[in-house]
Amino acid sequence: MSQVLHTPPAPAQAEDDLAALAARHGLSVSGARPSLRQYVRQLWARRHFITAFATAKLTAQYSQAKLGQIWQVATPLLNAAVYYFIFGVLLGTSRGVSDYIPFLVTGVFIWTFTQNSIMAGTRAISGNLGLVRALHFPRAALPISFALQQLQQLLFSMAALVVILLCFGIPVSVSWLLIAPVLFLQFVFNSGVSMIMARMGAKTPDIAQLMPFILRTWMYVSGVMFSIDNTLKHSGMPNSAKVLLESNPAAVYIDLMRFALIDSFKAHQLPHHVWAYATGWALLAGVGGFIYFWKAEETYGRG
Repeated sequence: MSQVLHTPPAPAQAEDDLAALAARHGLSVSGARPSLRQYVRQLWARRHFITAFATAKLTAQYSQAKLGQIWQVATPLLNAAVYYFIFGVLLGTSRGVSDYIPFLVTGVFIWTFTQNSIMAGTRAISGNLGLVRALHFPRAALPISFALQQLQQLLFSMAALVVILLCFGIPVSVSWLLIAPVLFLQFVFNSGVSMIMARMGAKTPDIAQLMPFILRTWMYVSGVMFSIDNTLKHSGMPNSAKVLLESNPAAVYIDLMRFALIDSFKAHQLPHHVWAYATGWALLAGVGGFIYFWKAEETYGRG
């Protein structure tokens, strides 16, 4: 009597059998990435969570400090004071720049918005693994909420900026209405870059240690403490380098905000096609960053 040996099915065949069994009973992969259209709908459905989470984080940020929310304004103002002494007084970057203090403070406030949004976005997933693993929600809500938190902080700080402008004789003008579209475009840009950095930070958390050096270098070439237009006039730099500096997204949003707020900052100091640059960077970073983040949706919070 011969003995029949039954060999186990090959791994690929076993996987096919399990997939067929799951499909037959209507089962799906846990945490599977939804389609892009579904993902946008899920994110929109949680818009109230995004707003509430951003507000709660902003409220808690300085809850342990004795001066509380005052630090939201004091921190960028102290940075502006240091930059004024080093760059404006010692290095003389204030020469040839009308209304240098409003010019500098505006640059610091707008740059801080971008800087803090990107830094917070870098840790959006890696710093909130407990929330990511405990609840099911579109993970893009986290970097977007952190960018929204920084926008709320900027709006709170804008009151101090307005007082500084008025104290230095800058009149209120119709151009101040441009604040809204500039901040909207910058928010979209910041959110997109935050999502890119959130995906990278989720895979390699150590990148958060590198970001301060990258952002500091970016700040120095963005005209926060000096006028790019004045510097380029007498620099003898090749035209390609001038285009790179003028089209730098951080510099574009800073220049547009200066143009909106400071009457001595004229249109000729803006790079050509500045609104096209601002819109293009917002679309490129916002849409591109969102898709880049969405593609790794099912990997966040896993081992």
